[in-house]
Amino acid sequence: MFIGMLQILWLEKIFHARMVEGIILINALIEDFLSYKRHNRGRTDRTIQAYGDILLRLVEFFAGRDPLLATRDELVIFSGIWLHKKGIGPVGRRPYVSAVREFFKWAHQNGHIAHNPAADLPSPNSGRKIPRLITLENAERLMWGPDFSTFEGVRDGAILSIFLGCGLRAKGLVNLNESNLSGAELNKKVRMVLKVREKGDKERMVPVPESAEMLLRVYLEHPDLKEIDRTLPNGDQVLFVSMMNRNCPPHEYIGERRRLSTWAIRDMVKKYGRVAGVPEEQLHPHAMRHLFGTELLESDVDILTRQELLGHADPKSTAIYTHLAMRKKIAASDLGNPLGKMKTPMSELIKKMNK
Repeated sequence: MFIGMLQILWLEKIFHARMVEGIILINALIEDFLSYKRHNRGRTDRTIQAYGDILLRLVEFFAGRDPLLATRDELVIFSGIWLHKKGIGPVGRRPYVSAVREFFKWAHQNGHIAHNPAADLPSPNSGRKIPRLITLENAERLMWGPDFSTFEGVRDGAILSIFLGCGLRAKGLVNLNESNLSGAELNKKVRMVLKVREKGDKERMVPVPESAEMLLRVYLEHPDLKEIDRTLPNGDQVLFVSMMNRNCPPHEYIGERRRLSTWAIRDMVKKYGRVAGVPEEQLHPHAMRHLFGTELLESDVDILTRQELLGHADPKSTAIYTHLAMRKKIAASDLGNPLGKMKTPMSELIKKMNK
């Protein structure tokens, strides 16, 4: 019996050693994959971090077993019910499916596995949600919120005008430096243009409406801004500065640390919106981006131009604004519907109401 116990302990020790060895090997393989994505495919640090976190979750799911021995069914369970139990919804699971597909595709191409079990791994189907947008009326209320007699009010007005007039994402706006401002000639007049980097580190040029340009120039020429050290190591300057950072000593509150954060932007939008009586669901920067996209469509801007201005890699993302362009739909319906071409019991009343 004693010999039997020793054999069990010996087998457990071997099993544990092999399990540890397997984890070390799979972690090394993941590092090779991430290195390939960074150096060969040019993925951003943010994307590499996301891929790494997802693949560590995959290692956790297999609990010591070699993920390279995974079957398609096991990967379906991982990307479905297992992640669902972790509180990750269909939309949140899509990047997991994408990362797993990419990892096993790479492993197969490099001879680490003979068969790719993730080749046809299904992606969660959640449908496309129609985005919440702020109305033109509420956007106008929002623009009148800042106190333009103060430096902070001028800064906030410039930020709101860039959101509404250029359709930037919050991250794209806070990452702006002065070097992102340039000019382009239109009808013998130089107009301001923004060089924007957002999702996927893709660059696009976005023209700035004249009213937004005027506010931005007032902000840039404000004497209070000239007193702030916002210079970066490369000589560039942070565009939109914060006014307070409790976690930073005053002598270190310079350069990059003066950059406004996305959460501060969201708080600012909510502050002005609540005072103006704007509904809570419209009080986020993306609601202004959605309004920008919708108004482009309402104004008959073609889809390729809209896709470029919004920075959409996928035309389907641009096409979703079709669901929001109600003025165009109403006008088309009024013009072409059969009821508008016949006399009904309500015809005379409608004529009187429209006079």
